Amino acid sequence: MDGKKDIFDRLMGLKLFRPLWPIYVKYKEPLLYLFFGGLTTLISIFVFWLFNGPFGLNELVANLISWVLAVLFAFLTNKTWVFKSTGQEKGFLQLMLSFYAGRLLTLGVEELLLFVFITWLGFNSMAVKIVAQIVVIILNYVISKLLVFRNKGEKA
Repeated sequence: MDGKKDIFDRLMGLKLFRPLWPIYVKYKEPLLYLFFGGLTTLISIFVFWLFNGPFGLNELVANLISWVLAVLFAFLTNKTWVFKSTGQEKGFLQLMLSFYAGRLLTLGVEELLLFVFITWLGFNSMAVKIVAQIVVIILNYVISKLLVFRNKGEKA
């Protein structure tokens, strides 16, 4: 830790969570990544439901809107809390564009996996979706850690 405590450090320092402190310190980055990834998923599902259901938009349009907003949320939380990016390694807009580009790449990987294993090979769609999500989560983490939020001279 860099000595400066964020909200999660303060939360985990509470008496209730103190027994988990060693695990938290050791795995803070991936734990926060999974936490915010879960919130990103909830946002994506809620926004899709909102635009497709009550607002009555086409599924594909609703999915596009939910993807854009979910990735924006993921970018901001990953930048601020997960990878603690100062933005000094790249301009904010360049950082955001590289994040979205990485997410577009993994969206393509997911679509390809779904197409091949569900459409071509006839595997169970939910099983394929779950496996594809695991692949995407891992790829997104690697892309974010190694390419997008790489701070020169700083610990990521």
